[in-house]
Amino acid sequence: MLYLKNVSYHPPATATPILRSITLEFAPQQLGLIIGPSGSGKSTLLEILAGLAECTAGEIYWRDQELTSLHLQQLGGLVFQFPERHFCGNSILEELRLGHPGLRMDQITEALTEVGLEQLPLATAPQSLSGGQQRRLALAVQLIRQPHLLLLDEPTAGLDWSMRRQLVTLLAKLKQHWSLLVVTHETGDLLEIADRCWTLNHGQLLEADPQQLAADRQPLLIP
Repeated sequence: MLYLKNVSYHPPATATPILRSITLEFAPQQLGLIIGPSGSGKSTLLEILAGLAECTAGEIYWRDQELTSLHLQQLGGLVFQFPERHFCGNSILEELRLGHPGLRMDQITEALTEVGLEQLPLATAPQSLSGGQQRRLALAVQLIRQPHLLLLDEPTAGLDWSMRRQLVTLLAKLKQHWSLLVVTHETGDLLEIADRCWTLNHGQLLEADPQQLAADRQPLLIP
C-alpha cells in the first residue's frame, strides 16, 4: 500500500506551490488514474514518487515504512511521456541491458513477453519501432528492474486510435501483477480499466468516481 500524507512541493523559484497537501492511498495490483490539465502538477508528482525530486513537506510511505528519495527510486519505475527520447541503446537488447550487465536471457525474454514484444529481433534499433512498440519497450525497461510501482506519464499521448487501444489492453493485463499509477490530461479509454481516479487542479488532488467521470467525460479537465 502506498500512502502520501500532506505532500507539498514549493520550490523557491515559484510564487505558489506546485503541489498542495496531497493525500492519497493506493493499493497493490490496481491502476490509479490522475487526471488534470497541463501545468496542474501531474508530472511533478510522478517525479517525486520516482525519487527524482523531493517534496518540500509531507510524508510518503510504502506499507509502514517511510520512504526517502533513494527508497522511491528502488520502489518505482517511471515511463516518461515520450520515452523514445530517453532511449540510449542501439538495439532492444542493449537498451534492456543498460545498467544491468548481468541480465540473463530468460529475464529479457520474460520482460519482452510481458509487453508483447517477444517476436521482435533483439538487434532491432529502438528508434525504428512504431510509437506503440516504443511505449512497450519503455515498459519492458522498467519491468526488468522489478519495481513495486509503475509510474506512467501520459502513456497514450501521440498514439493513433489503434495503438491507444492496444496499450490500454496491455495496461489492463499488467495491473494483474503490478501497481500502476497513470497521469493524463484526458480520460479517454483509460477510465474503463481504472480502479481509482483522482483529479488534479492547481496542485490540489481530489478523488473522483471512475464511472461518473466516464459518464461526464469531464471536459473542463482537458486543456
